[in-house]
Amino acid sequence: MKTALVIRHTPFEGIAGFRAPVEAAGYTIDRIDVTDPAFPTIDFDEPDLVVMMGGPMGVYETDRYPWIACEIVRLSRRIMLDRPTLGVCLGGQMIAAALGARVFPGPVKEVGFAPVTISDAGLDSPMRHLVDVPVLHFHGDTFDLPEGAELLASSDLYAHQGFRRGDNILALQCHPEMGEDPRFEDWLEDELYITAAGLTVAELRAQHVAHGSTAVAAGRRMIVDWLERLDI
Repeated sequence: MKTALVIRHTPFEGIAGFRAPVEAAGYTIDRIDVTDPAFPTIDFDEPDLVVMMGGPMGVYETDRYPWIACEIVRLSRRIMLDRPTLGVCLGGQMIAAALGARVFPGPVKEVGFAPVTISDAGLDSPMRHLVDVPVLHFHGDTFDLPEGAELLASSDLYAHQGFRRGDNILALQCHPEMGEDPRFEDWLEDELYITAAGLTVAELRAQHVAHGSTAVAAGRRMIVDWLERLDI
């Protein structure tokens, strides 16, 4: 049986809509929170698949979150071994950092459902399933494109919305896993963050109702495609 480890940086950002395609591909999913006392001893090399989810912290906040540096060291080794790894939002930024790229605060908050622009390379990648699909954005940080990475998607506000390194490493800034998970209500509690992006909580909730299921369906197709392409 293949194994998948989901790394949660906060309890309300789990694998969500990606669970079904990962399990359908034959993976048994385990999960660990970064606050778990066992987290520093977890072997990142062992699982057949690692899925790193989002969180409200920044990769550069190592003084406030000491586990970040430890996580990046182990992630760097996994990537060096070209072990299948998926990162979403903070998880994608972690992959960028592990590949030696700078992660830093962006100029604005990007919040709400909106499509990403898929690059020519992206049209030949699993991200092609997101063409013209409004997906959730909920971030204020960004990153330089790592050396050797292939840019797959951009948005009007942020140039780097998705990249890959080969077939086994995929990093997303947006959240195609979110749209049907009830934990989205926890996200809506951060009213100051949402209003800083020019939205109200009511507007974001309405976008979630209008676009959530379509976004998750596209995100699942993307994950099915990615898992089928893995070079293992």
